[in-house]
Amino acid sequence: MRAIHDPRQSRHDPKHCLISGKVKPNREQPERAARLLAGARAAGASIEPPRDAGLAPIAAIHSPEYLTFLQTIHARWQALEDASEEVIPNVHPARRDADSYPASPVGQAGWHMADTACPIAAHTWDSAYWSAQTALSAADLVAGGARAVYALCRPPGHHAFGDLAGGFCFLNNSAIAAERLCAAGLRPAILDIDVHHGNGTQGIFYARRDVLTVSIHADPAGFYPFFWGHAAERGKGAGQGYNLNLPLPRGTGDAPWLETLGVALARISAFAPDVLVLALGLDAHEADPYQGLAVTTPGFTRIAARIAGLGLPTVIVQEGGYLSEHLGPNLTAFLGGFEAG
Repeated sequence: MRAIHDPRQSRHDPKHCLISGKVKPNREQPERAARLLAGARAAGASIEPPRDAGLAPIAAIHSPEYLTFLQTIHARWQALEDASEEVIPNVHPARRDADSYPASPVGQAGWHMADTACPIAAHTWDSAYWSAQTALSAADLVAGGARAVYALCRPPGHHAFGDLAGGFCFLNNSAIAAERLCAAGLRPAILDIDVHHGNGTQGIFYARRDVLTVSIHADPAGFYPFFWGHAAERGKGAGQGYNLNLPLPRGTGDAPWLETLGVALARISAFAPDVLVLALGLDAHEADPYQGLAVTTPGFTRIAARIAGLGLPTVIVQEGGYLSEHLGPNLTAFLGGFEAG
C-alpha cells in the first residue's frame, strides 16, 4: 500500500492539556508519527511525500476567517503582555450564533478553539497545513485509480469544524479529503472508527446529502466530545438521514464492535458511494491511554478486512491513537488486514 507523510508534521509539539481541571502533558506528541511510520513500514507500505495542492482545497472546508486566525494567532498572542508560550483559550462565547466576533486575540482564541486540548504554538499552522496536504495527496491518488492509500496525518483532524479547533485538531483532514473527492466527481462516504466521535466532520456535512457520515465511538454521554455523537443526531435539512452515530458502551471489545461495524457497513452500502474516506483512530485499542473501548490488535485486523470487503477505493486518514507500545503494531495489523481483505 502507498502511504503519504511529511516530516514537517512533527514540528507541532504541544506541551499542555487541561484534563479534569489539571494541567497535564499533551498526549498528541510528535512521537506518534514516528511510531505510526514504523508501523506502516512494517506492513510493507511505501512512504511518499505529499504534493502541495495549495490553500484552496482547505478553504473549501474551512472559513477564511478561521484560516486567518490559525496563521496569525500565535504571533499576535506573543505580542500580548505576559503571554503564555502556547495559545490556550480562557474564555468562550456563550452562543456563537448570537454573540459578536471579538477583535482581541484572547477573545478570538475562545471563539475558534473549542477546548484546551489544542494549544497553538509557533509551528502549529505549518504542521496542520502539511497534515491536510497529506490527506489531499492520498485523495488525489485514489481519485486517480489507486485502490487504497494511507495518509499519515498528524495533527489529526476529525474534531475540527469549519471554523473551530478542538481535541488536538485544527484542519479536518478527513473532510478535506472527502470534499476533494466530491470535486473530482465522486460520491464519498466517511466512516470514522476513532474512539472519539468525529464531531467536526459531522458538523461540516450535517446539512448535506452528497457525503454520508458514519461514526462508531465510545458513548459521549460520559466521554469526549460529550455534546455530539449521540444516536439521535441524524442530520438536518437536506442532510437529514445522511448522518449515523453508533455509540458504544465504555469497554466494548472486538465481538460487539464488529457487530456494530456490520450496521455501519450496511448503511454505507445503502448510500452506494463511489469511494470511502476511512477516519482511522487506533485509540479504540484496549491499551490506549484513553481507555474508552477495548479492541484488540487482532481485532483491528478483522475490522480492516471487513471494511475492505466493501470493495470501495479507500482513503485511510489517520486520526487518533496515542502513545503505547501497541500503537505501531496496531497500524501494522490494520493495514495488513485491509490488504488481505
